[in-house]
Amino acid sequence: MVLTTIDSAVNLATTSPSGPVHINCPFREPLDNSPSVWNYSSLEGLDFWISTAEPFTKYIKVHYPRVSSDAHDQLSEVIKVLQGAKQGLILIGALHSEDEMWAALLLAKHLEWPVVADVLSGLRLRKRLSPLPETESKVFFLDYLDHILLSDLVRCWAQADVILQIGSRMTSKRISQLLEGCYPMSYIMVDSHPFRHDPSHIVTHRVQSTITEFAGCMLKAHFPSLNSKWIGTLHLLNTMVEREISFQICADSSLREPYIAYAVSKAISRENALFIGNSMAIRDADMYGRSGVESGCCINTMLGLGLPCQGIMIAGNRGASGIDGLLSTAIGFAAGCQKRVICLLGDVSFLHDTNGLAILNERIHRKPLTIVVINNHGGAIFRLLPISNTVERQIVDQFFYTSHNVSVSNLCLAHGVKYLKVTTKPEFQGAISTSKAENSDIVIEVESWIEDNAIFHSGIRNSANETADNVLTALSKACPPDSVHHALSSFKIHKMEFFHFRVSLNEPPTSDTMITDLTTYYREGFIATIYLDDGSVGHGEIAPLDVHKENLVDVDGQLCFLMHALKGVEISYVLALMKGSFSTWIWNNLGLPPHSIFPSVRCGLEMAILNALAARRGSSLFKLLYPHSETSEGPSEASPSIRVCGLIDSNGTPAQMAHVAGLLVEDGFSAIKLKVARRSDPLEDAEVIKEVRKKVGRKIAIRADANRKWSYEEAVQFAHSVKNYNIQYLEEPVQHDADILRFCEETGIAVALDETLSSIQGNPIDYLSKFNHPGIAAVVIKPSVVGGFENASLIAQWAQWQGKIAVISSAFESSVGLAAFVQFSSYINSQDVDILRVKNKETNSSVAHGLGTYKWLKEDITSQTLNINRKPDTGIVEAYVADADELLKTLQINKSVILRSFNEMPVHTYQLNLDSAYLSCSVKVQEIGPAASNNVLIFLHGFLGTSDDWIDIMKVISGSARCISLDIPGHGRTKIRNHGTEEWQECSLSMEVITDFLHKLICHVTPHKVTLVGYSMGARIGLYMAVKFASKVEGAIVISGSPGLKDEASKKIRRKIDDSRTRSLIGNGLQLFLDNWYAGELWDSLRDHPRFKSIVTSRSQHDDISSLAKSLSGLSIGRQQSLWGDLMSCTIPILIIVGEKDTKFRRIAREMLLELGSSTKSEDNEMNDIHQMVEVPGSGHAVHLENPLAVIKEIRQFLAKIKL
Repeated sequence: MVLTTIDSAVNLATTSPSGPVHINCPFREPLDNSPSVWNYSSLEGLDFWISTAEPFTKYIKVHYPRVSSDAHDQLSEVIKVLQGAKQGLILIGALHSEDEMWAALLLAKHLEWPVVADVLSGLRLRKRLSPLPETESKVFFLDYLDHILLSDLVRCWAQADVILQIGSRMTSKRISQLLEGCYPMSYIMVDSHPFRHDPSHIVTHRVQSTITEFAGCMLKAHFPSLNSKWIGTLHLLNTMVEREISFQICADSSLREPYIAYAVSKAISRENALFIGNSMAIRDADMYGRSGVESGCCINTMLGLGLPCQGIMIAGNRGASGIDGLLSTAIGFAAGCQKRVICLLGDVSFLHDTNGLAILNERIHRKPLTIVVINNHGGAIFRLLPISNTVERQIVDQFFYTSHNVSVSNLCLAHGVKYLKVTTKPEFQGAISTSKAENSDIVIEVESWIEDNAIFHSGIRNSANETADNVLTALSKACPPDSVHHALSSFKIHKMEFFHFRVSLNEPPTSDTMITDLTTYYREGFIATIYLDDGSVGHGEIAPLDVHKENLVDVDGQLCFLMHALKGVEISYVLALMKGSFSTWIWNNLGLPPHSIFPSVRCGLEMAILNALAARRGSSLFKLLYPHSETSEGPSEASPSIRVCGLIDSNGTPAQMAHVAGLLVEDGFSAIKLKVARRSDPLEDAEVIKEVRKKVGRKIAIRADANRKWSYEEAVQFAHSVKNYNIQYLEEPVQHDADILRFCEETGIAVALDETLSSIQGNPIDYLSKFNHPGIAAVVIKPSVVGGFENASLIAQWAQWQGKIAVISSAFESSVGLAAFVQFSSYINSQDVDILRVKNKETNSSVAHGLGTYKWLKEDITSQTLNINRKPDTGIVEAYVADADELLKTLQINKSVILRSFNEMPVHTYQLNLDSAYLSCSVKVQEIGPAASNNVLIFLHGFLGTSDDWIDIMKVISGSARCISLDIPGHGRTKIRNHGTEEWQECSLSMEVITDFLHKLICHVTPHKVTLVGYSMGARIGLYMAVKFASKVEGAIVISGSPGLKDEASKKIRRKIDDSRTRSLIGNGLQLFLDNWYAGELWDSLRDHPRFKSIVTSRSQHDDISSLAKSLSGLSIGRQQSLWGDLMSCTIPILIIVGEKDTKFRRIAREMLLELGSSTKSEDNEMNDIHQMVEVPGSGHAVHLENPLAVIKEIRQFLAKIKL
């Protein structure tokens, strides 16, 4: 403190305007009754200062003359320090203009350092220019460092060597403490004013400069990359803690203060501004606010600079003023910025400036103001400060809390200000949304309670701390200490194989998903095997359930796609952390929307990958997921274990079912589930429950499962009859979601969710929030139904935080799936223990998981079945993690159950020489599939595309068809052989010329009819051929296509546009043409795709640009004959596929279907369903690239339909 104070004093005394300097001695930390004693350790880190004549803090006032090299010289030492950084960190304090935000972003992008942005910088609540958070990789924002630093492990690890701070002080005290913990290090502070701001007394370089000029100087220098482990670990910590905080805020059903900051930050846009009050308001916004997605006119400008986001105008009034005058300041801010302002204040701040309400009614030229008042009845911040733990509660209540009973409503009424009070999350969301459309000021009061708020904040902090600890622990154990690779290193999948199996069952299954052959019952599915580049192997089981809208044929298609797509793809141990890691990997690395993968397929994929990662690491799946477990397995007796629930399909009499239950209890089952709703009268099911309870006694848990087969009245009748028979819970008693909570409240019977979970689309927490009711006692989670371990873990976490039971359940999987589920169930149990510890609650008794289906297996995929038996010391049936792990590690496949193994189909590529009346070409052709097949598909790419665009889809379809793609003349590697001749110069690559040529090509390659699959330009070609060459076409699949333009005026305009594009292509070259082409609105969705750059790069693979230009002009939709009139007479089956986000072509597709529909009416005016239209969700124009799995499914179903 002394050194930096003297340095500051000397600088002020010796620089203009020079003069005497008065030094103030600071008081102790406010409200902190813990005096510190000086000791010699305070001198640690001062060796460099003692050994030189330099001051501790160097003051640099930068002058920016016309010769920029002078400024560079003045900052040479700063540049040198930055260039030497290995573990750098950028802090961005309050910024006051858009120019400063842009400069800070450009500097951060240039340095490629982690960025911690304060809420007043405008960048903490920034708006991304794409809906994909991954686009921010160019500028890495470390938004949740405050909560990451709750972890002792992180604080010890996070040692930055250079800090660059831009702008004024940071809101977070933990970040300030981090800086003190990193000392000694280089700490550079840049701000335009000369005043000192160094509360920790560790700034080594104080640069007085505008942010824009400083950034401009730094952009001219070169800076080496930071330590990749430093960047990667911080990125992973930030991602995991962000997801945990978001989970905690969204999973809680009550309207609490962190949610208010969260929701306001999401609602704000660049058209608005935000004014944040002091105390808890600004702290919550800094900790729990989040960035959002924005669109607007300046996006292309920002993206052109390589910037993935833009800032939001935010102001506060921090400093000596405390909470005085905040409302008046907000009104002045609104008048000055001329934007619609949301003002976020605490109740005490609001009441300290009620005169500001009078100013609202003055005729100041400004836009309406939305004032959100968080009324916790005074002084909530003191409950979160250390003083609440060191001072008696009575004293805190009396002297620190500022309790009041002032009515905010009456104050607003007295001043004529519109007022609204909200008490729930939906009400608050609605109020904020409504206020943005209002033409008047409005005060929104949110009532909160100090103690509830403190408990919720504590829960978030504890869970964030636990998450950060788990991440560092997982990374430290992922690789041996002496390994040259750290845990963030990626490695590659060598290949994936899979086979189709069928195993017989002992007795009829309890669902309708099985194949039945008289007295024999089967379970079918697939086993996928992942091989990593080091030889590590992992197995996963895919067992689709028909009742969940999956079937073996469609699942087979997705597995075929993944078999090709996974080859050479990178993975890392990060996937084992889950919490969204798998979804992110599926999107970024496979280019697939995560929701497009069937739940059973995703479950098997995750299972295989996790098992492969465990094998590579030399551990079990359980230890991979839960690295806090003991380091050695030991014998089975010392291994973690899970209890298993017995299963009864109660088709017999009550006495018979009671006898079966008794046998299960004798075997050692501590819980039994009975299937009910199998009889015509629910009272008969109730009699079964009663008899079973009498037989097994009161200590055995009884669960009942109705599988949604009862009406509400039947379920209530059953519930009333068994109310006194101690059912642990009743699964899915009613048919409709809306009746579940009603059933709970009327009957008092505990309910468990099962089939309801299969309805989840998108974020599970958003869907589950309506089931927070205490009557929902449990969730029964089938990983193969909810979409894998990641989703299952999230659902379980939600349930456990709500105090509900999380039961992992099998769906008649083999020992491969069961062995993985045993380990996953143990992980879920451990997660529950952690959550209870965070909540300061006692651990519940062991959960019996629903893996009792193992008794149904008459034969198995494995040569040796999973060992599930009675535990010697308790007599209870349990499954051991060690046994499950051993089975997977020594897996021997029972080859007698394999129906078919799948291998990759080779691609045959060749040049086909072919002449037509107008063209002589050497066509590049690619084929996959049986050459003798009479089921032939011809794939036609769009403009700028090639035959390669279809390979991934063709590899899936080729299992049952001969698939052929080609480079359409003018594209790719197809060579026009009469190029350069006079005949060629006069020739146009028109629709008529191209389709005539393709007709000859089809006749050459097959004597059979073909199904045409075309995209965009290729779709127009395919549709034209279906109309004009119907004798050779069996069906047509039109993807994002059009029959042409209807009127001549539109055609004329389009011809001029395409001719202009043609001249641009020839004159400016292909690369500039591509840049302009893909900047169009049509490609908005594709630009957000993680493979967009590689897709655009592939569009440059054309041998002949002049032919490509000729194709653009000749195949222009402005020159194409309109086919709208021909659709009415089309009898060729047509499937129209269009992306949900492709507004223009959705409209065209619907009009096409109407025209086609009129051609398929029978004599009695009934519609013949030979034409179909499908909208693929979440996709734009290039739907086959954005969501290939959905397109594959529709193609296969269409082919099956036309072959009937």
